[in-house]
Amino acid sequence: MTPLDFPAWLRIEHWLNVLFLTLLIRSGIEIVAGHPKLYWRDDSRPGTEWARFTRKSMPTDKLYDTLDEEESYSSLVALPGHRNLGIGRHWHFACVGGWILTGIVYYVLLFATGQWRRYIPTSWAIFPQAWDDVLTYLSVELPPLLPNEPLDAIQKLTYAAVIFVLAPFQIFTGAAQSPAVEARFPWYVRLWGGRQSARSLHFLGLITFVVFLGIHLSMVFFWGWGQLHALMIFGEVRDTHLAVALSFVIIAALVVIHAAATVWSLRRPRSVQKVLGAIVRPARLSLLRPLASAQNYRADEVSAEHRVNGKPPCSTAYKVMAVHNFADWTLEVGGLVENPLTLKLEDVMSLREKQTQRVLHNCVQGWSSIGQWGGLPLRDLVSMVKPLPGARYLCFLTLQETGRDEPSAPGSGQFYEVLDLELADDPQTLLAYEMNGQPLPIEHGAPLRLRVETQVGFKMAKWIHRIDVVADYADIGYGMGGWREDNVYFDKDVEI
Repeated sequence: MTPLDFPAWLRIEHWLNVLFLTLLIRSGIEIVAGHPKLYWRDDSRPGTEWARFTRKSMPTDKLYDTLDEEESYSSLVALPGHRNLGIGRHWHFACVGGWILTGIVYYVLLFATGQWRRYIPTSWAIFPQAWDDVLTYLSVELPPLLPNEPLDAIQKLTYAAVIFVLAPFQIFTGAAQSPAVEARFPWYVRLWGGRQSARSLHFLGLITFVVFLGIHLSMVFFWGWGQLHALMIFGEVRDTHLAVALSFVIIAALVVIHAAATVWSLRRPRSVQKVLGAIVRPARLSLLRPLASAQNYRADEVSAEHRVNGKPPCSTAYKVMAVHNFADWTLEVGGLVENPLTLKLEDVMSLREKQTQRVLHNCVQGWSSIGQWGGLPLRDLVSMVKPLPGARYLCFLTLQETGRDEPSAPGSGQFYEVLDLELADDPQTLLAYEMNGQPLPIEHGAPLRLRVETQVGFKMAKWIHRIDVVADYADIGYGMGGWREDNVYFDKDVEI
């Protein structure tokens, strides 16, 4: 055997990579469906998208929110499809973990066994050889393989680019879309040209992987279907018919896994939410939860327009309060506290000197914008009410009517959101009553909304009227940590 044979670990890794990569592609398409438009600028201003995957046109004569922009893609391309962003996120992040672990093992074994030589050139002469190979392919002929190697020159360079450039590129651009990473390391997102630029580049990386898979399968066909299948099944050229049959058995098994994942997701979404959430949550809390926001965007970077997510309350009581500038509105803070409070809006505004911050807002659907928020640091309010021993969470109750936002969701009524008490200590966790130097607009949560800069937008409850300090959230809604977590199966901890 030559050093560049097809050892068992390489063959196993090949098929695992196919599984994780295809699951990532399908769940990634589900995530794109949440906001099927791509931008280069962080303001995500309507009409500035460079790519769109929807035929919807939003009205210009009435208020719409970004939930109205969501698309419902078929399960044939998206996992699970049919407007299930929450479940798509669970699959994507669980598979990211599996794919990265598979890649780490692959890298270690490549260099430990000397197999790195199959991908990494040892001579600059390979580049003119690769160009010659391209010309040979264009003449509809096959170029010669490199001496004692299983690939020709252009194949070797292509595999090297996919393994050592494209795969890390996807990981790094994915990390640049994490609110926690962006909040703690604003310079990192700037390296990619901004949050929306990172999202666009990540999508282009996905397309590159799809193109690579198509070319890869074409090469297998042209270079010898039976022989290459035998190498990937047995590690040597023998029993080519059996090798092809076994390859199709493996492919069929992968298809079954995809079908089972889709059916499981559509029929038992709560089970998927719990199982995949349990897999992802430890890594998320250990790697991302410790990151505190340190953002300070320039005044000239503030977005001129901030999209609306969630329709404002339409009750008569709320409208009357809004007409009177919320003079009759009160915030109640209670539960497991030593000093419960009832505050009017002017009380909230006078408790402490206003804190102002210019930060990047990340919607779970994918759009973003930069805004200036002013308000009361949540940790100051928490210190005033003095949580009792055993207090671990804050439950925000709002005036938002959920049936207007998600009419197809199984639950309706008052919107609520649960936040880990420790997140109140973040210096930029804010109860905001101002936006861009003006009183908080109704469509953005007036009179009071939450800002948690290490989380995605849906955790930032709007139109707040009560905060309860609690020991557990198992008895709140369906016990998953918030209205969207309970009814559309989002993850509770959303640092990414």
